[in-house]
Amino acid sequence: MTLQDIFKSSFLENIGGVSLLDMALALTLAFGLGLFILLVHKKTFSGVMWSSSFGVTLVALAMITTMTILAVTSNVVLSLGMVGALSIVRFRAAIKEPLDIAFLFWSIAVGIVLAAGLIPLAVVGSLVIGGVLLVFVNRKSHESPYILVLQCRDQVAEVRSKVFLEDHTRRCVTKSKTVRQGAVELDLEVRLKDGGTGFVNDLAGMEGVDSAVLVSYNGDYMG
Repeated sequence: MTLQDIFKSSFLENIGGVSLLDMALALTLAFGLGLFILLVHKKTFSGVMWSSSFGVTLVALAMITTMTILAVTSNVVLSLGMVGALSIVRFRAAIKEPLDIAFLFWSIAVGIVLAAGLIPLAVVGSLVIGGVLLVFVNRKSHESPYILVLQCRDQVAEVRSKVFLEDHTRRCVTKSKTVRQGAVELDLEVRLKDGGTGFVNDLAGMEGVDSAVLVSYNGDYMG
């Protein structure tokens, strides 16, 4: 086989197997659905600070996946090389929010489905997934837990504070207790009765109580 025969190979001739119209349509839809995923992620984000770079990543990931799958489906040789190239890629970025993993897989799935030509599945599926996330993630619970960090001077003030909290909260559970010379620090999980936090002011003004700090708690961080 000569060099000229290699360049005339039918495998290499299939590189242009994807038409410009198909590429433009797939990438445009990937961009549109990527923007939709970005908006849903922004609406459902519950962390401290939303990262605009992660939102752009979701859009780019949908388009990159679409481009990759289009190339793989159009050429056998390129698909084998793509598998070998992607097998050595390692991503070490830390995912802080568990829900972000779902958005990453969502973007990848949109790119794969669009490149496969299943446009109705990609559009309708994205609308359904987005609606489910908006409904369940943004649903506010009336039993939102709070962490109360309480510093008392002695055991008498500790007992008095617990009695006060039992009367003014729906639930009060001790999570941790630190005892030092002349000081007792308690971490309490409390559930508010009516959403009011005025009882913290009264608690901080009680005799033997040095400070009372109330923070919201979602299981991952406090703030």
